[in-house]
Amino acid sequence: MHSNRLAREKSPYLLQHAHNPVDWYPWGEEAFEKARKEDKPIFLSIGYSTCHWCHVMERESFESESIAAILNDLFVPIKVDREERPDVDRVYMTFVQATTGGGGWPMSVWLTPDLKPFYGGTYFPPDNRFGRPGFRAVLEHIGNAWKSDRAKIVESGDDVIRQLRQMVRAKIPGGVLDERVAESCFYAFRRGFDGALGGFGGAPKFPRPAQFHFLHRYAQRMRNEEAIGMSLLTLREMYKGGMYDQLGGGFHRYSVDARWFVPHFEKMLYDQAQLAVSYLEASQISGEAFYAGVARETLEYVLRDMTDGGGGFYSAEDADSVIDPADPKHKGEGAFYIWDARELEEVVRKPESDWFAYRYGVAPGGNVLDDPHGEFRGRNILHQAHGVEETAARFGQTPEGVERALAAAIPRLLERRAARVRPHLDDKVLTSWNGLMISAFAKGAQVLGEARYQRAAEDAVRFVLGHMYEKESGILLRRWRAAEAAIPGFLDDYALFATALLDLYEVNFDITLLEQAEALARKLVSLFEDTAEGGFFSTAAGDDSLVLRVKDDYDGAEPSGNSAAVNVLLRLGQITGDALFTGAAGRALQAFAGKLSQHAITLPLMAAAYLYQSGKPKQIILVGGRDSEMTRAMLTAVHGRFLPEAIVLLVDSEETRQRLGRWLGVIRDMKFEEGRTTAYVCENYTCQMPVSDLDQFIKLLE
Repeated sequence: MHSNRLAREKSPYLLQHAHNPVDWYPWGEEAFEKARKEDKPIFLSIGYSTCHWCHVMERESFESESIAAILNDLFVPIKVDREERPDVDRVYMTFVQATTGGGGWPMSVWLTPDLKPFYGGTYFPPDNRFGRPGFRAVLEHIGNAWKSDRAKIVESGDDVIRQLRQMVRAKIPGGVLDERVAESCFYAFRRGFDGALGGFGGAPKFPRPAQFHFLHRYAQRMRNEEAIGMSLLTLREMYKGGMYDQLGGGFHRYSVDARWFVPHFEKMLYDQAQLAVSYLEASQISGEAFYAGVARETLEYVLRDMTDGGGGFYSAEDADSVIDPADPKHKGEGAFYIWDARELEEVVRKPESDWFAYRYGVAPGGNVLDDPHGEFRGRNILHQAHGVEETAARFGQTPEGVERALAAAIPRLLERRAARVRPHLDDKVLTSWNGLMISAFAKGAQVLGEARYQRAAEDAVRFVLGHMYEKESGILLRRWRAAEAAIPGFLDDYALFATALLDLYEVNFDITLLEQAEALARKLVSLFEDTAEGGFFSTAAGDDSLVLRVKDDYDGAEPSGNSAAVNVLLRLGQITGDALFTGAAGRALQAFAGKLSQHAITLPLMAAAYLYQSGKPKQIILVGGRDSEMTRAMLTAVHGRFLPEAIVLLVDSEETRQRLGRWLGVIRDMKFEEGRTTAYVCENYTCQMPVSDLDQFIKLLE
């Protein structure tokens, strides 16, 4: 068996390639030195461990002895896990998108020995097909061009870097921050909204939680029922489709069709975290228990299948798995999740199996009619084809009886499914994604009143601070796996973990969480702010291997680092009154004013941050013991409402009064008395008369 340098790495993605015949190097000086010494171009391959087409390219090309021989002879091959090194990924994705008009993974980029890109793309088949040039031919062509016309390629690389630097520094002119930013964002979503099936645009449909985040806040501020209606319909339809794991809970990555039916089956931690929050907010806004139930199922999935014994949260589960364990070569997209009708009837007896089949759209010949690759032929993707009441009427049963029967069937089906070979689990722990998940569990503890969710959030915070934080330097690390933490954190790691600390504080009111968030935010500003132009670089200065410092400016599947930073800094500014935070956030908003004015739909989280900055944030300050009946009743009243522009503080002792008072002078005059809870509801630190009556407190909230 072959073995290369990736065998010494911790990344699950790099380890997947450790036994390729390709002489892979990890990103680092050893590879760069070899390229310079031997005067060879670099072939850079970027992907992640649960990426379907990454697996395909590995099987077709990187496991091929003949293709590996060409790669090893003509290039220095480097593998990068984009989830560990989003900084490297962003630089070369910027190049690929600028030169090809698209991007994705696996990403394939050819670099000069000084790391300047000159050619790139995504997936290449081994030979010419699908209208794509074959990887073998591309390698040979580039290798020959390097030998015959090296000076021209180097000049091209230099020119590319000059243009990319101009592009990432360019500001969109003419930006004015006013109410029109939010209006234009809303109307852009409205134009793309699918009024029948939910979602925005056509197939494929992605769950982009930033959309819900903005729409919820816009609806609240503008009292716009249409905005919340768009969100509620989309969230309901997503849950009904194959996009959602109808047996085990949790959301798949995206739907290949417009009706949320056929998903790309990988499950990402960041989707579970953000969507759980979206459903929790929807439950607060609508008062419908349905949305809270979806959030609960999603959080339970993460606790069961994506939580490390030490408290951290794993990154992802793959889309591909083995259909037949006796035939390990027979792999397929979604094989772990799909069913044939006969297997269903083996597990669930009639007539319940007929009820289940009707409810979840199971057909004897399979329910995926348009399957060009044949992966789902004769099999079924579970989705909510009919409601419980429809099913009951169809079979002459009561809805309660059908619901009980189906609820009893699901554990049996899960047991049968568990006997299959599970998809690959990417068990690395990433700080930014854990920040998102901690926030989700904190929100779940508030809205659902579930103590286990609070403990899950607390355990994860201890995990990150215990394993991925250098206390003396104040540096966060990006990744932990197999007892090793590594890679200095990026902007999104600091911003999202600091946000998580604030969210957890509003559950357990441990003031050390606020103090830790304050320290991380100060570090964030010092490491990442562009003091000349405003906004934040994704990376700290000083890494000579990065040919660009990029400012992340798109809220996609994950929040952009800039949006996350602006949101947490504005919130900390409200808590601490510190102009360092509000000033840095304000400068960032101005830096992106042009983009927000013209393309706010690309930055909905930042548009929501503008709403926060321009609004009248509430400070809700409770003075009383945290375990008192009145304190708990007041917190329940707060948590049952959607109050996105409020911060909640608890003064439960003289010590906390002093510690909070150093930030907010108004707290110094709020006397703590044992056995009594007093509530202060303030706007811009101007407080209304304190109340100790629950009904009066609720009136102030409204």
